[in-house]
Amino acid sequence: MKFHPKHLILIAILALAAWALFPPSDKPTEASPLKSQLDKKPVKYVLRMAPGVYLPGLQPASAPKPLEALTHVAREYEKFFPDTRIEFANVPSSMREWLVTQLSSAQAPDIFNVNVEDVWQDTQKGWYLPLDDFFDQPNPFVPDNKHWNDIFKYQAITQGKRAPDGHMYCLTYDMVETGIFYNKDLFKKLNLKVPSNFDEFIEIEKALKKSGHVPMTIDPEMLADWAVDLMFDQLYYPIAPLTDLNKDPKRAMYLANYLDWDEIIYLHRKGFFTAHDPRWVDLFRILHDWRQYMAQDIVNLNPNEPFFSQQAGMIWAASELVQRLARDPNLGFDWGVFYLPPLTKNQSRYASGRPMCVIGGSAMQYCVSNSAISDTHDVKTSERLRRVIGFLQFLTAPKNVDAVVNEPIFFLPNVIGVEPHAELKPFDEFLHRPYTSTKWYFTFDLKFDEIMRRMIPLYMDDGMTQDEFIDVMDRAITAAADNITARKKIDFSEFDRIWEQRADLRKKYEGLPDAAR
Repeated sequence: MKFHPKHLILIAILALAAWALFPPSDKPTEASPLKSQLDKKPVKYVLRMAPGVYLPGLQPASAPKPLEALTHVAREYEKFFPDTRIEFANVPSSMREWLVTQLSSAQAPDIFNVNVEDVWQDTQKGWYLPLDDFFDQPNPFVPDNKHWNDIFKYQAITQGKRAPDGHMYCLTYDMVETGIFYNKDLFKKLNLKVPSNFDEFIEIEKALKKSGHVPMTIDPEMLADWAVDLMFDQLYYPIAPLTDLNKDPKRAMYLANYLDWDEIIYLHRKGFFTAHDPRWVDLFRILHDWRQYMAQDIVNLNPNEPFFSQQAGMIWAASELVQRLARDPNLGFDWGVFYLPPLTKNQSRYASGRPMCVIGGSAMQYCVSNSAISDTHDVKTSERLRRVIGFLQFLTAPKNVDAVVNEPIFFLPNVIGVEPHAELKPFDEFLHRPYTSTKWYFTFDLKFDEIMRRMIPLYMDDGMTQDEFIDVMDRAITAAADNITARKKIDFSEFDRIWEQRADLRKKYEGLPDAAR
């Protein structure tokens, strides 16, 4: 019998009608429409959060089941406020582009994770709500707490996230740091020891290469992020008394000598970060020389796999890698982690010799968007905002921090009394170092970031000469500087005054650009 398409539609309608007449199950299943409707009963406030790595349903590598702690915390909070429901959202990998689009169209989640340096770019637009007043108030979910801000463990790092305008726009929930993970069994076999300086580190890489192993793997994007900033700090730290033009006492505890965009722009106009700046030239020469000890194809290779298959002796990665290393039953080797050792005069005459600085710090940095005041558009009268802040306060109660942060083995909790996993303890030691001098990858706009991300691996793979690369970076800095100067309406007159006061200091340092003399 041949069916006409209309007959098929009629059959489907009749089948659905018959299904609707069946008596409902006493216990709705997890996926049933009835349960979904019950879970989403009408409430006055629906708060949206993009929690980053703690998104319920994500299943980290080697984890026995998907993450669920944040869901349980949200349901507990809703018991305090039955008129409120917390919903969670994932974000695309191009986080920054997506976020700008969402914020400009007033569609952003109420709470989301973002590198706060990205927030600093747009504080003048009113997209982000300052949290200073709330941090000064008690957290009602922490007994005997007088100031919410007092519960955070890593105070210097936390306070260092204060923006150049003096306001705090993020809650630092936990800590991340990078490290050189290494195969202990292979090191023992080759009689290698943890290096104390970059000379020894290069010798280790030579030995690994000679033995037929890839010395080290790394995500190429991190060359533009971690590698540039660490080398920058090593070379520029000794002249910080000259280059640090904006000493903010509120940020100095953690961001001592930190260069914000306005300082970088001003210094660039004085010849720094150009072909006339020997420290800048040395920085990228060092990276280029280092390239020979990395995987042959750093752009397309998954940096984890050579390390886990024991083809590579080391991998430079963030603390998140511990999750897989600690919980992989088939790992097959013992591992350790050390911090990148300091440069010596053999790499550059300008090397400071001091330990490498912190390049990680805050991991999940939760900001509050102006969506949180969509009920009244007024911070002082918004009841919705009170629910949003209340959830963040509830989320930072020690019991809840322990449940959420320690569900995977990613990061270190940033609340007093909550201990990290034992495997993460080395990173606690790393985090007590001074912070980086700047964050180049988060200083300017997306176009500048893209140039750094693409051009550095191209240069390191001899796709262009050093002179060509330095010229590309010079033009990129100029364009980004002109853009942010116009947007922020930056006044450099105070820097001019300070620069003139430091005339004698400029005579003291060698290797300054001629325009800086």
